[in-house]
Amino acid sequence: MINVGILTGFGINADLELGQAFEMAGATPQFLPLTSLIEDSRALSGVQILAFPGGFSFGDHLGSGRVFGQMVKSRLKDEVDALLARGGLVLGICNGFQTLVKMGLLPNIEGDWTPTVSLITNDHGLFQDKWVKVRYNDKSVSPWLRDLQEADLPIRHGEGRFVTLNEQVRKDLKERQLIALTYENENPNGSQDNIAGITDPTGRVFGLMPHPEAFTSRFLHPLWRRRREVGSLGLKVFENAVDYLK
Repeated sequence: MINVGILTGFGINADLELGQAFEMAGATPQFLPLTSLIEDSRALSGVQILAFPGGFSFGDHLGSGRVFGQMVKSRLKDEVDALLARGGLVLGICNGFQTLVKMGLLPNIEGDWTPTVSLITNDHGLFQDKWVKVRYNDKSVSPWLRDLQEADLPIRHGEGRFVTLNEQVRKDLKERQLIALTYENENPNGSQDNIAGITDPTGRVFGLMPHPEAFTSRFLHPLWRRRREVGSLGLKVFENAVDYLK
């Protein structure tokens, strides 16, 4: 049995959707309120995957994912490191991705949780709610990305513009194949190098702005009646993780 700990609370609103995706992939989701987890972190010892869902944690008032990320980093860093040390996986989607980069778990090139990238306000200043085409990096070592190439996925965010601290970080992401997926055809938020998601050097920590958990069936695609094929389902991301841990 693959147990998935899904963090909840403080404005997270895509937790049930994410739990359903993992359940469809064969895992068992456990919903973990952040406050309860901080009081007693033992629940993390029983999960193989830790997932940060989408939403608007703390209303994005101090920047998307910043407060939630600092709470995790200051109170649960050792437990998350222990999860990774025993071979576990971490996933962050949309606000979850913002949380992972703000607390430094992505890309974490030096292994010390120092933030070196961020996700900031879309270059046009507008909230985006649409479907986009993405391309996965077939050179990535990430178990999340196995056998994935192109896909259509929905996005819904106002702070999705990916930026790096400096050119060295940008170079490292490219040379070490840490760019997990990129926007194809259009860049909906002005992200550097069209980046839609990244991994850490192990490939086991994965964050992305699009929502694969919102595309678990071809019937959820807006063009499913007109197109026989609609690309790789987002469900494949979760199936990959479960297969890897099995």
